[in-house]
Amino acid sequence: MILPIVAYGAAVLRKVAADITPDYPGLEQLIADMWETMYASNGVGLAAPQINKDIRLFVMDSAQIFDNQDEDEENNYPDAPGTKKVFINAHIKKLNGKDWAYNEGCLSIPNIREDVNRPEEVELEYMDEHFVKHTETFNGITARIILHEYDHIEGKLFIDYLKPLRRKMLQGKLNDISKGKSKVSYKMIYIK
Repeated sequence: MILPIVAYGAAVLRKVAADITPDYPGLEQLIADMWETMYASNGVGLAAPQINKDIRLFVMDSAQIFDNQDEDEENNYPDAPGTKKVFINAHIKKLNGKDWAYNEGCLSIPNIREDVNRPEEVELEYMDEHFVKHTETFNGITARIILHEYDHIEGKLFIDYLKPLRRKMLQGKLNDISKGKSKVSYKMIYIK
C-alpha cells in the first residue's frame, strides 16, 4: 500500500525516533509499504518519520542511482552498482573520510534541492528486517543516502546543513510546503 509522505513542518520530522523490537506490530507489512511508497514517489530512501512513525526504521536503494545514470555520466563512486537494504535501530559507530558535496532533495521537502556536504564513509550498527545485527561500513552514494535517512530518525533534515542565509532565502518555499501549497506527484499529508 502506498502511504502518504509527511510534509515539512510536521513535528514527527523533528523528533528523535525510538528503537523497536521484533514484535513491533505489522512490521513486515510496514516495510513492504515503505518500499512501495518509496518507489512510487521516485525516492531512493524513505525513513519511518516520513510516513508519520517515530521509529528507527528506514529503507534505501542506491542501485537506482546507478541504474538511471546516462552512459556518458562519469561514475567515480566506489559503491557501484549500489545497495538495497532495510535498516532497523541504526546507530552510527564512526564517520570517515573527507566531506564532499552532492545535490540532495527530500520527499518531505519537495521541489527543493541543495548541495550538502557529508563524509565519504559511515560505519553503522543496525538490524536487518529479520533482526539480525550487522556492523557494516558504507561509502559513496550509498553512504550519503544512509546518512540522509539516518538524519530523519535523529530529527534532522538536509536543510539543517545549509548556511543561515540560504535557509532564510528558502523560508518562503518551506512555508508553502508546510501549508500544502507545493505540487507533488505523490500523496502528502500536512500535519503539525
